[in-house]
Amino acid sequence: MNAEQDTSQPSSLPKGLQVDLTDQVALVTGASQGLGQAIAVALGAAGAKVACVARNAEKLAQTVSQISELGGEAVAKPCDVTDRESVDRVVDEVHDAWGRLDILVNNAGVTRDTLLPRMSDEEWDTVINTNLRGAFLFSRAASRLMMRQRYGRIINISSVSGIIGNPGQTNYSASKAGMIGLTRSLSRELAGRKVTINAVAPGFIESDMTRALGDVVLTEVKKRVPAKRLGTPSDVAACVLFLASPAASYITGQVLVVDGGLTG
Repeated sequence: MNAEQDTSQPSSLPKGLQVDLTDQVALVTGASQGLGQAIAVALGAAGAKVACVARNAEKLAQTVSQISELGGEAVAKPCDVTDRESVDRVVDEVHDAWGRLDILVNNAGVTRDTLLPRMSDEEWDTVINTNLRGAFLFSRAASRLMMRQRYGRIINISSVSGIIGNPGQTNYSASKAGMIGLTRSLSRELAGRKVTINAVAPGFIESDMTRALGDVVLTEVKKRVPAKRLGTPSDVAACVLFLASPAASYITGQVLVVDGGLTG
């Protein structure tokens, strides 16, 4: 259930959803691969200028290249999302270059799976710091700009693991549940400034990680999902596009679950 760990290339852009983000500026964390890459490419294809954030500059260049090939504008911003000074610098650089920041997608995430009795302090801290502290730091920096311009969209990529829990993932589930709490609290703080904050909670998404489970396990997973299939990065990217659009102006503090009915 770790959707943002997808390391495959986006198979296609979301189809059937017409969103115009021309002249808007977006920042996507964890944009070097998988789900974050799919989201960044979708935002760029919709007309937004996209700042792509992750640690790996080489992989970020691939995301920027995909957006450019679609006629969009993007820039790579290597950054450690757990470091406050780096986060503030990136947000300031994006604002200085493009004059505003309209959309923030907090997607960066890691896992360090093991049962709690065996979990080390480092395994706990690494996951909480990347997944939750990173979202806090970028939300704080971005919200200051969005409040001044009286417009903004913050979208946090949580997980169904943050709703129902998952054995061996107490650190991951706690971080994703924390993102939901962050979403709901911050939405109440910023709604009056026309800044919306929502979360998307993916379930089992097609990825290198899910493929590594093997055909037998995947067959059982699909049986558990009422939709009888895994989700795709495009399924999640489409939800992000909608929440990032002006059409979602009266939706805030919500968690949009994208799991084919797994959690009911």
